[in-house]
Amino acid sequence: MQATPTTSCYAGIDWSWQHHAICVVDNDGHRIAEVTVAHSRPGLARITALLRRHGVTRVGIERGDGPVVEHLIRDGFEVVVISARQVKSLRARYGSAGNKDDRFDAFVLADALRTDSGRWALVRPDTDETIALRMLVRARQDLLGHRIAVHNQLLAVLQHNFPGAIGLFSQLDIPISLRFLRRFPSEAKASWLSEVRLAHWLKANSYFGRTPPVDLIEHLRNAATGRVTGAAAAASELIVLALVDLLTQLREQQAQLETRIKEALLAHPDGPIFQSLPRAGTVRAATLLAEIGDCRARFPDPAALAAAAGVAPSTRQSGKHRNVAYRRGCNKQLRHALIDWAQDTPRANAWAHHTYYRARDRGCRHPHAARILAQAWTRILWRCWHDHVPYNPDLHGRLNALTQEAA
Repeated sequence: MQATPTTSCYAGIDWSWQHHAICVVDNDGHRIAEVTVAHSRPGLARITALLRRHGVTRVGIERGDGPVVEHLIRDGFEVVVISARQVKSLRARYGSAGNKDDRFDAFVLADALRTDSGRWALVRPDTDETIALRMLVRARQDLLGHRIAVHNQLLAVLQHNFPGAIGLFSQLDIPISLRFLRRFPSEAKASWLSEVRLAHWLKANSYFGRTPPVDLIEHLRNAATGRVTGAAAAASELIVLALVDLLTQLREQQAQLETRIKEALLAHPDGPIFQSLPRAGTVRAATLLAEIGDCRARFPDPAALAAAAGVAPSTRQSGKHRNVAYRRGCNKQLRHALIDWAQDTPRANAWAHHTYYRARDRGCRHPHAARILAQAWTRILWRCWHDHVPYNPDLHGRLNALTQEAA
């Protein structure tokens, strides 16, 4: 429970990724200001000026994440989350039509804050530990994007100039492949190799792959011919060496970041909750924790978490018209993290396997089925996160029922 603020004005904001509706009511519930501003820097500044002009200190909003919430907290306002489901029920106070209107919803939020302020939880900024973990996780994601881009650039160069190096090892940017390209960056230099010489080089570089030297040398000899001599071949060799050095550095930096991420996850109070999830591992668990955060008031119910992650469909209803569509306005990093984890859980969890393939049997394509599974997982994840307890398969009722049926 939160103490009722000593203020004579209350504000509600119905926000979206295009515009925001703001309503300010006085202590008697009368509307004293109603505006709609664009989702832009001047628009957010106008919100701050309006709230301060009327002496507002606490603001009601439907979601506890997003740029508007961050802006309000940064400017010193208290943010209270009143979930969309609660707002839908509160509309009945003012009429039975049930129609959705942005300005009306902003008024409902403001008036609910006036009458029931002590019922809602304040949104608190994430702790320094969570912010630091989020910075590490997102830096790793950016680094991984750079690594993929450099990998693709190296692949394009080799396709034209040294096709034999492609497919020689399981991946192009693993250590043994990079060492090979540093030693033999062109087809001309690789022509020096024989089966015996290649076997000696592999042993010296601690190669533990299952492909024997005879098959590797056969791969090099059967590959299409690239540029062997001339200025273009010399330029290609220089580019390959530069890209190999860059990929090596990116792999080393990524490994260092992953070590720091593991340290931060183990030291975080919520780390055991996310590490207990099936197929979460270290990086996935850290990413989920970093994107969800540690402020429980930000997501007052599982539906709020699913909406913020973009795994719940967007429903628009006005009168008899009802439209259900893919939710585009969401936390993209959170959606990617949640779906990346959820779509791998069928390999380790019978309930997740059943939920996913039941969606596929209904005709859903993989992306849709993965979102359905991710939305189902949010209910379990939210409960564990909200109650500060790790995931326990023995308490997962539906999982146990499926296990008993299979037995």
